[in-house]
Amino acid sequence: MAKPLVTCLWFDGQAEAAAKYYCTVFKDSKITQVTPMVVTFELNGNKFMGLNGGPQFKFDEAISLMVNCDNQDEIDYYWDTFINDGGTESVCGWLKDKFGLSWQIVPSNIGELMAEPERAKRVMDAVMQMKKLDMKKMENA
Repeated sequence: MAKPLVTCLWFDGQAEAAAKYYCTVFKDSKITQVTPMVVTFELNGNKFMGLNGGPQFKFDEAISLMVNCDNQDEIDYYWDTFINDGGTESVCGWLKDKFGLSWQIVPSNIGELMAEPERAKRVMDAVMQMKKLDMKKMENA
């Protein structure tokens, strides 16, 4: 049986603070272990390890975590929570949280919206004009 993958996130001494914060954002979440070097936690059933690795490495947009949202209220909740807690907006549904980690806050039906090439072009044209994604505008594109 395959072992589950665990995402390791490198922090500069802020792993426990980050884990605590993420567990407040995602309702089905918990911290499972805290040591001086690592914090293990689960967000919506996904396992993570926060490593207090030091200042050598920083997050960048080459990696992001994607939150699939079933409705606009969920998009608004995650987007507004991250931004209002010290995050920064980017474009096309992307943002960085206060720890510098990139997130994509997207509708869960994005694959369906992008399945047909002609519609995908219209949807992408709409998305390119947005910061926080608007599901209705995407669905009507």
